[in-house]
Amino acid sequence: MPFSFSPAAIYPILMLLASNVFMTFAWYGHLKHKSTAIWIAIITSWGIAFFEYCLAVPANRLGSEVYSTAQLKTIQEVITLLVFSGFSVFWLGENLTWNHAIGFALIAVGASFIFRG
Repeated sequence: MPFSFSPAAIYPILMLLASNVFMTFAWYGHLKHKSTAIWIAIITSWGIAFFEYCLAVPANRLGSEVYSTAQLKTIQEVITLLVFSGFSVFWLGENLTWNHAIGFALIAVGASFIFRG
């Protein structure tokens, strides 16, 4: 199915991007605050994840009008790599290496096959 720049094609991607920011903070944000009790980290993460679901569920429903479920999942995974890369550098202060870049690029090349034919 050919790509178009219609709202039904773009909005799910933007919503998945925003939802992934929430989920990345829910899963990994607490690593910057390891002295906080784990039960507080869990409850806080659940609270953050709620907003991720409020974006991801409608994004997938809207996106299913334009994309197959395999394409939606692939979009989500590529977004995850992009968001996580930025998050780990800017929030956690970690460095990305050439190995990371090559590995992520290979995953992106593999993901591109989902959108062929």
